[in-house]
Amino acid sequence: MTRTGFVHRALCYGSDDEFLDGTLTFALDGLAAGETVLAVVATRNIDLLGRALGRRRDEVEFVDADDWYGSPSRTLGRYNAYCADHDTDGAGRPSRIRIIGEPVWPGRTEFETREWMRYESLLNVAFAGTGHRILCPYDTRALPPGVVRSATRTHPELALAAGDSAASGHYADPADFYAECDAARPYGLPAGRDDIPFGRGRSALVRRALRSYALDLGVSEHRLDDMVAAVHEVVVNSVRHGGGRGVLRLRNDFEYVICEVSDVGTGASTVPPLFPGHLPPDRRAVNGHGMWVVRQLSDLLTETLDPAGSVVRLYFKRGARGPTRAACPPPAV
Repeated sequence: MTRTGFVHRALCYGSDDEFLDGTLTFALDGLAAGETVLAVVATRNIDLLGRALGRRRDEVEFVDADDWYGSPSRTLGRYNAYCADHDTDGAGRPSRIRIIGEPVWPGRTEFETREWMRYESLLNVAFAGTGHRILCPYDTRALPPGVVRSATRTHPELALAAGDSAASGHYADPADFYAECDAARPYGLPAGRDDIPFGRGRSALVRRALRSYALDLGVSEHRLDDMVAAVHEVVVNSVRHGGGRGVLRLRNDFEYVICEVSDVGTGASTVPPLFPGHLPPDRRAVNGHGMWVVRQLSDLLTETLDPAGSVVRLYFKRGARGPTRAACPPPAV
């Protein structure tokens, strides 16, 4: 199937031969067309595809998927930056990018898996209108059936033998798929006596309370700076656009420090934006970068944007240090 616009295709493979049947032709076709070819795949598949390419291996840029697929939003940002850096050839003429991108699914929680499914769907929006091509391999030998089925809903095309493809009969519009992911997200955090209220003039107190809480959990200084910057941006947005006041709730589990920012809302009749903060903003735009930056700084983020009161929950990986203290409150301010 030939396409002149953006192509997003899933390759569901059950053997090494099937992996090569789909990826080798895809890579060689890109090289023959003078396109930049990037392969972000599992370690064993780097070796497999590299050997099959032979002398042309050095013309393909290989990256281990474990080093690339850290968080959904940062991964989308990384692909966006890569395409922006490689979208012209040596003579300054427009150039297409061809990507083999194999997401890392093993070891994810149900919540994390759903957010990676959302990411796959959002690629169709983020790169719409470009001539780039992304082929996403799914190893049916190792992945849960639900993950494999999701590929038919997040990819408009499915790879067939010998480099051919067919339209997916189960493809879901990204806006509809996004709404499904939202419907399955975790409930809001319950109120606690030590929740931190905020309003105009209290952002410094919120930052100090967050820093103290995270340091007690052993969060590194570098990661702490990201956390404080991201939460501060959300709190400021709530003060400016969410009725001027709200509450910060801090919790943690074995994996994450969880920061939930809720506000009272304005009551104004406004329509929330689609895909808030997921899509790369125009670099020349003065406004519209806030939620994008917040998503780049956090590991996961869920949002409910409502004129009656919005809730933004940020997740930050806490690392190996520090005991879990879910029942311990943050310091009062």
